[in-house]
Amino acid sequence: MQKINPLLDQASNDLKKSSSNSPTEVGQSSSAITSAADRVAEPDQDYVNNRELDHVDAVNQIFAEFEFAYHNQFHKAFAEVEALAIAKKYWLSNLERYSPRQIVAAAKHVIQSQDYLPSIAAFIRACEAGTDLFGLPSVRQAYVEACSAPSPKREFNWSHEAVYYAGRAAGWYFLANEREAAAFPVFEYHYEQLCRRVISGEELTIEAPEALSDKVERKLDKKEVKAKLAKLKKDLNL
Repeated sequence: MQKINPLLDQASNDLKKSSSNSPTEVGQSSSAITSAADRVAEPDQDYVNNRELDHVDAVNQIFAEFEFAYHNQFHKAFAEVEALAIAKKYWLSNLERYSPRQIVAAAKHVIQSQDYLPSIAAFIRACEAGTDLFGLPSVRQAYVEACSAPSPKREFNWSHEAVYYAGRAAGWYFLANEREAAAFPVFEYHYEQLCRRVISGEELTIEAPEALSDKVERKLDKKEVKAKLAKLKKDLNL
């Protein structure tokens, strides 16, 4: 939050300079306003590329995408530099409980599904559907899948790797034999932890089962068993 506060002061100074040096008449192109808005809250590109996306970066990115996707609506809603900076600060304060990756994914989903610039309420609803944005089934669907998946578990075609790891963490025997009232909360806890990791950017992979040996083992007959036992006794001086 502290990173965006100075932007309001910068926006105010830019607005004062532009109004005193090169006033914009009514009906004039908004290019001057747009160029100033581009300077507001836009981090240096090298700075962004060299570190993980944080909440301020995420808000800057989604506003840039909104401007491109909803060009006329965007410039009508944020015609003034100060309005854009204040809107970013307001959105940031409402989106801090979601991960930056979840915010960016929600923006892409909204842009692909809505014709109009979203309100903060509509955008929060998109963030709340966060698991869907990353291919994660609901906790109920995941629980049913984990309980009904056949063995060997690692070879099952899971809807998402998080379901497998949540089931393994809860315990396959536990899920198969305990009542849902006892098993579901345990599974839910592990699954939600894994969902947070996935939404934060972690990739889960299920370890491949061990390959079969090239050497084919066969059962020894009685004569061979006796011969091996005799050799073993001889080697051990029995």
